[in-house]
Amino acid sequence: MEKQLTDYREYEELYERLAAYARSDYYPFHMPAHKRAGLTFTNPYQIDITEIEGFDNLYHAQDILLNAQQRLAQIFQSKRSWFLINGSTGGILSAIGALVKRGDHVLIARNCHKSVYHAIKLFQLKADYVYPELMECGIQGNIKPDAVEEALKHQAQTRLVVITSPTYDGIVSDIREIAEIAHKYGANVMVDEAHGAHLALSTYFPDSALSQGADLVVHSLHKTLPGFTQTAALHIVNERVDCGKLEETLRIFQSSSPSYLLMASIDRCVGLLERSGKQLFETYQKRLLRFYEAAQKLKHLHVLTEKDYKTYAAWTVDHGKILISTRGTRINGVKLYDLLLERYRLQMELYSAEYVLAMTSIMDTQEGFDRLFWALLEIDRELDNTEEMLEDNRTEQLLQKVYAPREKVMEISDTDDYNVEETRIENSIGKVCAEYIYLYPPGIPMIVPGEVMTQELADILESCRKLGLQVQGTRDKQYKKILTVAYNE
Repeated sequence: MEKQLTDYREYEELYERLAAYARSDYYPFHMPAHKRAGLTFTNPYQIDITEIEGFDNLYHAQDILLNAQQRLAQIFQSKRSWFLINGSTGGILSAIGALVKRGDHVLIARNCHKSVYHAIKLFQLKADYVYPELMECGIQGNIKPDAVEEALKHQAQTRLVVITSPTYDGIVSDIREIAEIAHKYGANVMVDEAHGAHLALSTYFPDSALSQGADLVVHSLHKTLPGFTQTAALHIVNERVDCGKLEETLRIFQSSSPSYLLMASIDRCVGLLERSGKQLFETYQKRLLRFYEAAQKLKHLHVLTEKDYKTYAAWTVDHGKILISTRGTRINGVKLYDLLLERYRLQMELYSAEYVLAMTSIMDTQEGFDRLFWALLEIDRELDNTEEMLEDNRTEQLLQKVYAPREKVMEISDTDDYNVEETRIENSIGKVCAEYIYLYPPGIPMIVPGEVMTQELADILESCRKLGLQVQGTRDKQYKKILTVAYNE
């Protein structure tokens, strides 16, 4: 970044850096979806209060907050909705806690957010996994309903099915059929729709899980709608969920001092959707369509379209997530991400080995879309002067193995019954892992506590580091050691 972004005062370093970034011309193709230019907001200090007279109580809402949450439910056509001020994470923990009893069997998509795994540990659940198929570039596809049914046949005691849809990359699963199957086997369905709060608000996007038979749905308002970071919503759709139990778990997993700034942000977001949602989404759709049409001019870089997704394992897709593939070129996803940031001052949401993700929303401007297109076109033309990459399946083979099933010898929570030790990765082969290892973003675990470390995974970790991907989760920030179960202590 330029000097203006690093020339901050010795003190208040975070604030000064944020202020400098706000003054810059970096364009945000990343969360939060308000894109740093959302709704007008008064001086935050003036409205930062606690539960004083006239402002209700989030956990015993009877007045203004009750009305606000009812408006939220009306917008999303849910049976009942709650404000979340600890993000979707707080909602996921609360929802799972309300739907299970300690020791229950649950079936989860392996590409679930890490908060789902934390809930499994907290409630000492017995977890089985259903795996998405991989698409081109290592993108994880949808969860197939028949895979869910096969898993439920083998474990009839399953009480809950948890699916992430859409995924970080925008892949949507067939929630209607999954819910019908799960209900047939007596299991509830919770959908982590954190990345899809906008789906229910426009017919241009896939149908929301709210209308597809899910029992409980979690939304991150800040991911795809103009709410402050950490704002989210929790919705129940039918009578299968105990509201009293859910409110109890919400009090446990959310702050006892909920921020009125965050709640006001949710309220403002709902108000905007009530007043101008139809117009905003119509304009957003036109801008996306225009961008995808223009992107067909690219000869080397490739913006994934509906045709690509239908070719691979995607039931349907959220077009608001723009995925730019570098496959078959002389640059990888890391290099494209860096070029867009450093040369064109476009901040993408994430990169992977073979693609970059731009997150868009109703708050994006035409100027932003134009900047992205012209940047990609210029980079694409520069690739005319380089030879095409020879066919090399090594990266694809690596990505196929990143999220492969691992041998499980104990449940996640069972690792707490043992002492653990730090083990160098090269010496951990055959040992039981006692912590998570994942690529971030999106934070999907390659291995979870209770699974066996393998030489293949050790090699994958080394390859990911060489590619410049962000390996996280281990206590050792150098990622040379992992925690393993110490049986003999």
